[in-house]
Amino acid sequence: MVFAGCGSVMVAERFPGTISHAGISVVFGLVVAVMIYAVGHISGAHFNPAVTLAFAAARHFPFEEVLAYWFSQFMGALLAIGVLKAILPLGQSYGATAPAVPWAQALGWEIILTFFLMFVIVAVATDTRAVGTMAGAAIGGTVMLAAWVGGPVTGASMNPARSFAPALFEGRLDVMWIYVVGPCLGAVLAAWLYEAIRMTPIHEKRSKG
Repeated sequence: MVFAGCGSVMVAERFPGTISHAGISVVFGLVVAVMIYAVGHISGAHFNPAVTLAFAAARHFPFEEVLAYWFSQFMGALLAIGVLKAILPLGQSYGATAPAVPWAQALGWEIILTFFLMFVIVAVATDTRAVGTMAGAAIGGTVMLAAWVGGPVTGASMNPARSFAPALFEGRLDVMWIYVVGPCLGAVLAAWLYEAIRMTPIHEKRSKG
């Protein structure tokens, strides 16, 4: 995800006129959808530490495995940026996210965007009534829409690992806390809300009764 997503940002900066903001949004959404279909059946397609935390908070993922997933997510992101640095010409950008608004507004954007993303994820991934085969399309589409709308404001990270790796390479860790607190809070709130409003079909209630 980071290789394709942040890679598209880096290509756009190094080769002006090749990829637009809309194109970058499509890349992020498309790569998430593709990777869900590719490895969802193996690992659950957890590419986002905030999503992993939210699943654990909603009791859909074992807490004892959270740290291992976080390690894999951050290391994968760092490796992706390292490879991109090695195979692309030198440039200023590594795809880091930075707010174009005051920190309070930026934090609000990241909370809200991640909330929408996690709400879709928990709905299609944990509810048996959802059309499971459409999970990749639904989640990827949400990422694309969020990036399209929120990209110019905060970078529409929604993912601490996606923000940390390029920020480290660019030396821009001063606002990193926004991209940790915002996504984690938004994701957990969405997971809890979906669990609160999840409805049991009447026929299931009757069968249990």
